[in-house]
Amino acid sequence: MDVNKQIVRATWIGIIANIFLTVLKGVFGFLANSKALLADALHSASDIVGSIVILFGVKVAVKPPDEEHPYGHGKAETIASIIVAFLLILVGVEISISAVKSIISGEVVIPKPTALVIIVISIVIKEALFQYKYRLGKRVNSIALISEAWHHRSDAFSSIAALIGIAASIIGNRFDIGFLVYSDAIASIAVAFIVIKMGYSLAKESSVVMMEQVLDPTHVAQFEETIYQNPNVRKVDKIYARTHGRYVVLDVRISVDADLTVEQGHTITKEVKHALIGQHEDVHDAIIHLNPYHTA
Repeated sequence: MDVNKQIVRATWIGIIANIFLTVLKGVFGFLANSKALLADALHSASDIVGSIVILFGVKVAVKPPDEEHPYGHGKAETIASIIVAFLLILVGVEISISAVKSIISGEVVIPKPTALVIIVISIVIKEALFQYKYRLGKRVNSIALISEAWHHRSDAFSSIAALIGIAASIIGNRFDIGFLVYSDAIASIAVAFIVIKMGYSLAKESSVVMMEQVLDPTHVAQFEETIYQNPNVRKVDKIYARTHGRYVVLDVRISVDADLTVEQGHTITKEVKHALIGQHEDVHDAIIHLNPYHTA
């Protein structure tokens, strides 16, 4: 199946699952009087918006290069990831503000045991979604899909925090342990911090791609090995490898014999470029510059 179709299908699976979880946690969070479960429902709702953003990003990213975007539209995925990251941070801040207000006001509402069952269901579904999307994202090298996978993992972690908070609140009420009755609201704050931290991590990772940070030396060394397969290349002077969404764009400077004709030099650049693109799936384009090679 085409890579982009796999990403779109995975994203739609996530949207459907999140709609189900948002409704489930929202309804039972209200019926079970659980702030932590309602906060978790809000987190799942943010996943839906994030997935829609990812779909838009992938749709733009697959557009072919044009005059205004000669390197293609690959960074659309990265932009989508940044939007998802800031959405996570925004949701986290909103959840924490609501929980703090509840604690300060002294409002204590003990959640019902039903909330525990819903949370467990959420954890199982979210972890399954994380495993599916993370592995697929790694396989197809999609930063947007990987960011969405971590969004699911953050939801699973937040659900675990909610589970602990709800259980502690119920226990505190059952055995008249005063401080534990606030656990549900405190769990909401824990959920918020998990969400904010995950959003920050995604924003940081995506910003590296946006700033076109060069790849690590180990990765670049693989390109150098490919270039040296051409017998006419006397020396690889420099390789600049930068990310462009899920792809890599190379700027290569090589030295060849100084007495070669222009046509021969042009042929070598074409051979090197085709080798790099053909042997490395992540290489989208390679710009080859020739330098004259002189023996010392």
